[in-house]
Amino acid sequence: MPDVATALEHVEIGRRSDFFFTLQSLLIHRQQDLAPFEEAFRVFWRPPPGEWSSSDLRALGEQRKFGTPKIDVPGAEAGAAEAALPMLPDRIERVAAMTYGAQEVSRVKDFAKLTEEELQEAEAMLASLTWDLGIRRTQRWQAGRGAMPDLRRIVRRNIGHGGEWITLPTRERKSKRRPLVLLCDVSGSMERYARMLLHFIHSLAGGLDRVEAFLFSTQLTRVTRELTHRSASTALPKLPQYVPGFGGGTQIGEALRTFNVRWARRVLGHGPVVLLISDGWDRGEPDLLRGEMSRLQRSCHRLIWLNPLLGSPDYQPLTRGMQAALPFVDDFLPVHNLASLDVLAEHLNSLPSRRPASGRRH
Repeated sequence: MPDVATALEHVEIGRRSDFFFTLQSLLIHRQQDLAPFEEAFRVFWRPPPGEWSSSDLRALGEQRKFGTPKIDVPGAEAGAAEAALPMLPDRIERVAAMTYGAQEVSRVKDFAKLTEEELQEAEAMLASLTWDLGIRRTQRWQAGRGAMPDLRRIVRRNIGHGGEWITLPTRERKSKRRPLVLLCDVSGSMERYARMLLHFIHSLAGGLDRVEAFLFSTQLTRVTRELTHRSASTALPKLPQYVPGFGGGTQIGEALRTFNVRWARRVLGHGPVVLLISDGWDRGEPDLLRGEMSRLQRSCHRLIWLNPLLGSPDYQPLTRGMQAALPFVDDFLPVHNLASLDVLAEHLNSLPSRRPASGRRH
């Protein structure tokens, strides 16, 4: 809405077409919302001829009074003939373009195009995914069938043999599950995907042992406690209160610098996998983003960038932010529907123990 208010300062409100397309480009983010928007626009901005009541807004569920009004058709020039308003229902309904079962479409349908019912089903289906980030070797030792002799156990077991080494116990490194760090962009350009991605992050935080979660737009905020100690229905609606600039601009480089300076030593000390979720639309300096991405990649086991726009067949990473970041990304993957999350789960479950020397994989 602040963007709309700013844009209207540069649009002549008397030119219906300019006003219409300005609102359309700033307010509509899903294809199925175009028709309800056009309908509401015509109803709201119709001229009140004769005794027509200006408070009769059928877009708000009011009843029609005193006949049929006349309106300008969006896109027509000033002075063009007015067109009769078609018969409209008493209440505007948002109807999904696809009518077949949500169970079939929701796995391949873009998150931004899901209806409310499909969103609820998709949120429930996230719980069925199995996440396994692999095993890492720690610096601690334990008894096992390794190649290293366990000198303490050798001495203890062979005391009864007069010091002769009859049995030679060995040791091996202890293994633990690899931790995960989530960095999710919640700026305005990610608004269409924010709901499902936050549910995705919540499912990861609750399904793995060691997970650290951060949200950012212009600033970085740690939300691990809010996600791991509360249910999704309780935690997610309150997240915008904790994140400054939620739904605003994006400064990825500045957010990563805050993470590298304040949090990296606390959460990157055990070789975690880092998932950075963003569309790459950055308002900051590319050089800053490039330096912080390089630093982040050197500090983690694997750096995976998840981009919801990558699900589009004609998408190309041409923005300054993506061009600066991609050389330091190990895996560049889409995250736009449930099928892409299935692929991501399979990818995480099969990560190698070491980062490939060849660098980034698509």
